[in-house]
Amino acid sequence: MSDFEPGLCTVTFRSLPPEKIVGLARSAGLAAIEWAGDAHIAPGDTSNARIVGLLSARAELTTSYGSYVAPPTDDLIEFRRALESAIALGASNIRIWPGTRRRDSKDYSAGERRDAAKAIRDMGAEAARHRVTVSLEYHPRSLTDTTDSASRLIDAIAHDNVYLYWQPRPGLELGEALAEVARIGQHVSHVHVFAWDRNRNRFPLASASDYWRSVLTALPASRWTGRRFAMLEFVANDDPAAFIEDAATLKQILLE
Repeated sequence: MSDFEPGLCTVTFRSLPPEKIVGLARSAGLAAIEWAGDAHIAPGDTSNARIVGLLSARAELTTSYGSYVAPPTDDLIEFRRALESAIALGASNIRIWPGTRRRDSKDYSAGERRDAAKAIRDMGAEAARHRVTVSLEYHPRSLTDTTDSASRLIDAIAHDNVYLYWQPRPGLELGEALAEVARIGQHVSHVHVFAWDRNRNRFPLASASDYWRSVLTALPASRWTGRRFAMLEFVANDDPAAFIEDAATLKQILLE
C-alpha cells in the first residue's frame, strides 16, 4: 500500500539511553531511527554520534538526525555543528526547524521570510556536499505551520536537496490532512506519525488507523528518491509497551 517503512523518533523516549531505544526499535521490527539532537546526540558531539551510529548499524537500523537548528536564528556555523553529528552518526538525512522556534509564520515580514529561505538554501547546499539531505520539520509555530506558508517557503528555497516532512497538527480533520498532502506531497521525504487530539491527549495508534491509512495512500508521488520512513513520534504515557503496540499497528497499516 505504501512505499514508507516504519521508524521511530527518539524524542519519544527522551529519558532512555540509546542502547535501550535501539533494543526497542529492533524488537518492534522497525527499519529506521531519527536520533534527537536535544536528547541523545548533541550537535558537534561526534564521538557519541559514532557510538550511537554503530549501535544502530549493528541493529540494521537506518539513521536520520533530528536537529533543532532553526534558521535564520541559527546560522551556517550552527548548522555545520549539527551536520558533523549527522555525518558521524552515518545519517543520510538531517531535520531542521524552519524559522525561529515558537513563532507563528504569520508574524514574519517578507524580508524575514527571504532571510530564512536563503539560510535554508545555504544549509541544503552545505549538506549536499556531504551527501546528506535536509528536511524541514512541519510543525505549529514555525514557517511550516500552515500549508500555504510551507508551500511558499519550499518554493522560495528552491533547492533540490531540501525537502519537507509532514505531520498533522493535533486534531487536524482528515479532509484537511488530505488537502495538505495533496498540495505539498511532492516535496515530502518522511512523515511523523502519532495519534493526538486537539488538546494533545495521546491515544493508541490503532484508534487512528483509518486516518493514517487514508493519508499515506493519498500522498502523491514525491521528488524524493530515497527510502521513506513513517516515524512514530510520541506514544501514550511514554510507555514502551504502548510503543510496541503502536509499532505493530504502523507496520500493519504500511503493509495493507
